[in-house]
Amino acid sequence: MNIKNLNRPSSRVDVILDTDTFNEIDDQFAVAYMLKNADKLNVKAIYAAPFLNEKSTSPKDGMEKSYDEIHKILGLMGADVNVYKGSERFLSSETQPESSPAAEHLARLAMDYSPENPLYVVAIGAITNIASAVLINPKIVDNIVVVWLGGNALHWHDTKEFNLFQDVAAARVIFGCGAALIQLPCMGVVSAFTLSEADIRHWLSGKNKLCDYLAQSTIDEASSYAAGRPWTRAIWDVTAVAWLIDGRFLEERLEHSPIPEYDGHYAFDGRRHFIRYVYHIHRDALAEDLFNKLTS
Repeated sequence: MNIKNLNRPSSRVDVILDTDTFNEIDDQFAVAYMLKNADKLNVKAIYAAPFLNEKSTSPKDGMEKSYDEIHKILGLMGADVNVYKGSERFLSSETQPESSPAAEHLARLAMDYSPENPLYVVAIGAITNIASAVLINPKIVDNIVVVWLGGNALHWHDTKEFNLFQDVAAARVIFGCGAALIQLPCMGVVSAFTLSEADIRHWLSGKNKLCDYLAQSTIDEASSYAAGRPWTRAIWDVTAVAWLIDGRFLEERLEHSPIPEYDGHYAFDGRRHFIRYVYHIHRDALAEDLFNKLTS
């Protein structure tokens, strides 16, 4: 790994977005925010990631619903980006990839890059597609920088976070393969990036079709669990994109790569390679930029 690749890029870069877009509304915000930063990010493709919860009947169903949702957001924005279907299952082991159009595309595409000119991979779901690409073609680890929103903070009491715990094997591949990795932990760090109903209605509603869709979807989602009560909604997936945009949005440090264990905790080994670890989000600065970009 070129440790310099743990630093934020200073010029426009090529990027892939891997997202379980139908899972929660924050993915749609992240897709839109990435495309609205075209001056800094050249989006080469978007991958649909698998997920399994009450919104899907299987990882395959979650991935296919995400694939359709990606196209919906692109349609609202009038954007033209290549979209690839991802894995239909989570990894069954740490050595066997789940082949998919997304994994195979990344395994090929990353060979066009180098440690001096890496491809940035922003992942905001279970990291199955990216781990599969690494297992298909281990040579790509030197040519990519993975920016993953997954796991919980190192001080949190467990790692039973949705993106990580759905596919612990994939997380172990990514944390252990030696690729440059920026981790944005969920609970205890990016969980601080929330928007309230008042924020949504004031800053987004009525601004354009995209903003109306994001605003109403967020309000509808919140009404299902907070009807009649005050609420804020974590839009944490946006923070993974924000890492590439501007250092003033967050605080970070180097850490030895932790080891996600199958029992829901991290193990630690001070001999392991470094990753960049985000430990704080400057909520107001990022919210201002997000609103400005989405309404432009």
